[in-house]
Amino acid sequence: QVQLVESGGGLVQPGDSLRLSCDVSGRRRTFSGWRVGWFRQAPGQGREFVATITWSGGYVYYADFVGGRFTISRDIAENMVYLQMNGLKPEDTAVYYCAAKQRVPLVTAPSEYDYWGQGTQVTVSS
Repeated sequence: QVQLVESGGGLVQPGDSLRLSCDVSGRRRTFSGWRVGWFRQAPGQGREFVATITWSGGYVYYADFVGGRFTISRDIAENMVYLQMNGLKPEDTAVYYCAAKQRVPLVTAPSEYDYWGQGTQVTVSS
């Protein structure tokens, strides 16, 4: 199995930055051929795609709302995936989840991802 553990959420003001981390682990030597993504869910809302990255090649793709503010990355040696969020807005407030799936073809639907972390709360408010 694969385990994902998010961290780094918190309460920040509009315009601030935050870096989320996802610790990826499992009974395998490598996650080559896998894809990892970030999703978010606000109260009363469905789970929303944010960004995704291929484990080996580091190819990235972002949701339109990101508008250049966020950067997804990974550290293969440390089995970590990050989401650097700059210029945060109140509408970014949500629980952020890290998720993973086998195979690298680009997909953004939450239902396509098989493994999920517990989530970390991000609140952007004055």
